[in-house]
Amino acid sequence: MLLASVDKALYNEATFSARNKYMKSIEIDDELYQYIAGQTKKIGESASEILRRLLLGDAEAQVPEVSEVAAVETPVAVNSNIFDLINKQDLQAESSVVGRFLFILSTLARVHKKQFNKVLDIKGRNRLYFGRSAEELSEAGSSTNPKQIPNTEFWVITNSNTTRKKMMLTETAIKLGYSEQDAERIRDLL
Repeated sequence: MLLASVDKALYNEATFSARNKYMKSIEIDDELYQYIAGQTKKIGESASEILRRLLLGDAEAQVPEVSEVAAVETPVAVNSNIFDLINKQDLQAESSVVGRFLFILSTLARVHKKQFNKVLDIKGRNRLYFGRSAEELSEAGSSTNPKQIPNTEFWVITNSNTTRKKMMLTETAIKLGYSEQDAERIRDLL
């Protein structure tokens, strides 16, 4: 599957529009895109900055190393920024809350492939929210309406109300290393 362009995919829409007249676009496959996105060292780092750093060793593109003490005091840095990957048009294309919910979870899973299994720890008092199969979720509660998170091996219940779905998104974001503030921004995408 080809992506529209590295720069457009890694920038938010406003940044891309402002820089578009000075930049070229290239098409890449999903695997290469994942690799480039995984090399992000700071939030908002552009694809050009990432590639310049990786390919040319450009000193200006180098990100200073964080001391161990600072790393302990700050939230876990994530490899890529979901806010650069989701735009309003993508969300508006999903007409239902469940569609947007699955789209956001799918994007989080794409950005955090190796960590996404942490969602299996998110549970309610008497039910599972995430599982590895529809059967697992159906057995854990009545009328769960499990749906597979697109492009993943994970399933999620979808019969909960919007407030519960927002809580699930918030908990997912925090488990994946987002700050509380960014977790709330992710929740508000729904």
